[in-house]
Amino acid sequence: MPTIHLTTFIQAPPSRVFDLSRSIDLHRKTMSKYGEEAVGGTRMGLMNLHETVTWKARHLGKNRLLKSKITSLKPPVSFIDEMLEGDFKSFKHEHHFKEVANGTLMIDYLHYEVPYGFLGYAVDRFYLKNYLTALLETRNQGIKAYAETDQWKRVLEGIV
Repeated sequence: MPTIHLTTFIQAPPSRVFDLSRSIDLHRKTMSKYGEEAVGGTRMGLMNLHETVTWKARHLGKNRLLKSKITSLKPPVSFIDEMLEGDFKSFKHEHHFKEVANGTLMIDYLHYEVPYGFLGYAVDRFYLKNYLTALLETRNQGIKAYAETDQWKRVLEGIV
């Protein structure tokens, strides 16, 4: 099972980074290039334990749906979202927030399995893993940009 591990330093307290990471509104904004929109479940505000969201987006030349659920929530230390329905065999995203001097280390572990046997493995090895890494990096830079300015207040008030 492939795993993507990213660590991002953000000059903001863990509670702020934690909340911004759960924001449907900020996710939609940071993924606007892909037309991501919440079409089911929690569609705005912050995700909480056992809540679901269904995302519609265009990735890899195709419109896709991905339904995920928050399966673990330990404010402001960590949360996990897992795919309930979508194109992957499995998809689990662990979000961890560690307080450090002058800020927070935001640590992502994305574990996923692709379908289609050897063909899926080849696509993952030569393209998909890099694509997913770039998506996470884009999202993390968006969280960082908002967390390190006064814009974070607007996100948490639902004004994005």
